[in-house]
Amino acid sequence: MPRLIPSRLAAACALALIALLSTAALAAAKGTPAKLRVVAGQKVLADQTLLTGTTAVSTSPRATCFGKEKAGSGKNVRVSGPTPLGLLAQAARSTAALRPLLVTDAFSFGLGLCAIGGREPRGEGYWQLRVNHRSSQVGGDAVKLKPRDEVLWYLTAGFPAPDELWLKAPRRVRAGRAFRVRVLAFDEKGKSGPAAGVKVSGAGKRTNANGYTVVSLRRPARLIARDGTDIPSNRVPVCVGGKCPRG
Repeated sequence: MPRLIPSRLAAACALALIALLSTAALAAAKGTPAKLRVVAGQKVLADQTLLTGTTAVSTSPRATCFGKEKAGSGKNVRVSGPTPLGLLAQAARSTAALRPLLVTDAFSFGLGLCAIGGREPRGEGYWQLRVNHRSSQVGGDAVKLKPRDEVLWYLTAGFPAPDELWLKAPRRVRAGRAFRVRVLAFDEKGKSGPAAGVKVSGAGKRTNANGYTVVSLRRPARLIARDGTDIPSNRVPVCVGGKCPRG
């Protein structure tokens, strides 16, 4: 077997190290995939999946929901790693409905969220953060996301917040052929159960006691479940035959 002389050995090691670092850098550049939903009352402001990671979050002097003395400085704050607040800030750059995003850096323990899309809580209301259907006990810049985590920011009028609806549906169906969907309701602790009496777009009847109903589509659609009280569900894109919803 040929022997590597020291210079060649060093070169081989250097190339191996470069390849390893390049792979790590590529993985970091790709970011962590996470799903973001932002809901204010019954209005869905965003429902999208993004790649997220360390990002700069802009603070604002207009973020005065905690008092004028706790307004933001106007500086950009680096938020390390994939976090719900970083995910939100990234989405706001390309989603007009999420702007202005008003954040304050007046607190020593982390960033404070005042408004999304200019919607600021009133009275006892607040922007609640849920990760994988569970209410977070720490700020949006302190939670570290894992791949495929589900993030929900919900503008609630107070405590306790309503249940979160979650829709399950097939991703591809045949035109005109009925198919079954199911709606679950999650409380703030992440406990789930069937959601009865819920309206699903495209369904002729509301969900039964087990959370099921039947839908029939002639064209691609994004299905959503609502009952007028609980948090509207995720949107599920359903393809019909070889055609899928735009985007």
